[in-house]
Amino acid sequence: MLSERARRIIEGPNFASLATLMPDGSPHVSTIWIDHDGDDVVFNTAEGRVKTANIRRDPRVAISVFERSDADEQVVIRGTIVEITRDGADDHIDKLAKKYLGVDDYPWRNPALPRLLVRVRPDRVSDG
Repeated sequence: MLSERARRIIEGPNFASLATLMPDGSPHVSTIWIDHDGDDVVFNTAEGRVKTANIRRDPRVAISVFERSDADEQVVIRGTIVEITRDGADDHIDKLAKKYLGVDDYPWRNPALPRLLVRVRPDRVSDG
């Protein structure tokens, strides 16, 4: 479901905005680092975050990613969270730290807030 253009934008060091739903139905938006695994979009977060509570309660999300050098190059994804796991989350945040910061290890790791790997299955992708 992800086009080559969408994959290119996601693979670049481009920040994404993740929209989740608060308990009262109002939107919550947070900036995230993003990746993909095949057609699934993946991101990393920690226990204790607002977005973590929101996606556990309601798995529907929207993600907007734009090319840092050209904001007209963007992809918008609406999808459903299909997995939240600790398995592989530490390795994944290190991979994202390399992509976004150019370092091998995520510098803000906090053992009190375990990392989570979140998998989003796109329902709709707009990249044009």
